[in-house]
Amino acid sequence: MATVELWGGVECTVNRVGEEYMDQLEQSGHKARLTDLDAIAELGLRRLRYPVLWEHVAPESLDRPDWRWPDERLPRLQELGIDPIVGLLHHGSGPRYTALHADNFADGLARYARLVAERYPWVNYYTPINEPLTTARFSGLYGLWYPHATDDRVFVRMMINQTQATMRAMRAIREINPKAKLVQTEDLGKVHCTPALAYQAEFENHRRWLSFDLLCGRVDDAHYLWRFLRDNGASRAELLEFVARPLPPDVLGLNYYVTSERFLDDQLEYYPPRCLSNNRRDIYADVEAVRVLPVEMAGVKQLLREAWERYQLPLAVTEAHLGCTREEQMRWLQQVWNAANELRREGVTMRAVTVWSLLGAFDWDSLLTRRGHSYESGVFDVRGGQLRPTALFKMVQGLARAGRYPHPLLAGPGWWQRHDRFVYRSEPIS
Repeated sequence: MATVELWGGVECTVNRVGEEYMDQLEQSGHKARLTDLDAIAELGLRRLRYPVLWEHVAPESLDRPDWRWPDERLPRLQELGIDPIVGLLHHGSGPRYTALHADNFADGLARYARLVAERYPWVNYYTPINEPLTTARFSGLYGLWYPHATDDRVFVRMMINQTQATMRAMRAIREINPKAKLVQTEDLGKVHCTPALAYQAEFENHRRWLSFDLLCGRVDDAHYLWRFLRDNGASRAELLEFVARPLPPDVLGLNYYVTSERFLDDQLEYYPPRCLSNNRRDIYADVEAVRVLPVEMAGVKQLLREAWERYQLPLAVTEAHLGCTREEQMRWLQQVWNAANELRREGVTMRAVTVWSLLGAFDWDSLLTRRGHSYESGVFDVRGGQLRPTALFKMVQGLARAGRYPHPLLAGPGWWQRHDRFVYRSEPIS
């Protein structure tokens, strides 16, 4: 059986903090370098997650789009034999004339999607909104990104709006290109906990599927989150509209990071104050599960299997990236690659693994709330103003072209598997 495909991605977040937009394409320099695409093509990737962002093309008005940037880049990708998976909104709230919780958001994105499809009718793969649940949490619950809300009602409105926007965008695109496919991305996480916080972990472990459940028409009055959604402003009519007219993704795009699995602990004495959270019922620590002894991680293979068993839809890992040394980055990619191929051999419809952040990423250690404080390289290092291949370059070439990359260092465990990874120690957990 052939291996899964290897895809690539360019970190392209444009998030808003207050009145300032944080733009990864500007920080990496890719916005000004068309030649980056030729370097990416040397990797042998078949598909590339690539931005044609609403904030870039129509920052002032949908009546005055500026297509100059994508007009150069999408045809060049076509010439290079790379199929773009076009993203329209990537952790953003849209231009200043809208926002995730605004009444004009869904129709605005749908109108923009139609404009993109009309201009590039040959594009067959779309991600209208990247990680809608993650974006709604960061913007509506945690107050990190615009509009900096910390309110369940705002979060719920953002989820409804983004689901409506995705559905309307894809329907508009398919009126132009009936073959267009939806690659819907979301973080592949899981919450572990101490017994006292089982109720909170149960809620979050249901909530992690909300993006896909809404698109697939699963959120009816028997759904675990129905009452939560209704109590926080979602109308019965709009929820049942999703049930009546579902739009299941053609590919579930699952993004897995070393921080995707969380641990909730009511034993506060083990953690510094910066780790504490509050759900208005309890105060507890919320930390990366990988750092806590004796937590056992589920791991990417088990979580992908959970997604497959729940939806029976084609899967892809749409972001595989680790901000660390070159050696550890290679081990992380190899382990995700191995897990995906093992699942494929076991009968799971596993399409691809995506090497994310080909050009690296900026400021994710502050969750994009501070500009220019940190950089983590990817397949290329951009700190010199041009692309410099890292140790990942040859590995990605090998996986893309031959499905394998033999290297002795890949046999060793990553830091996330070694005992010295632990920072915190908890009592026995559920």
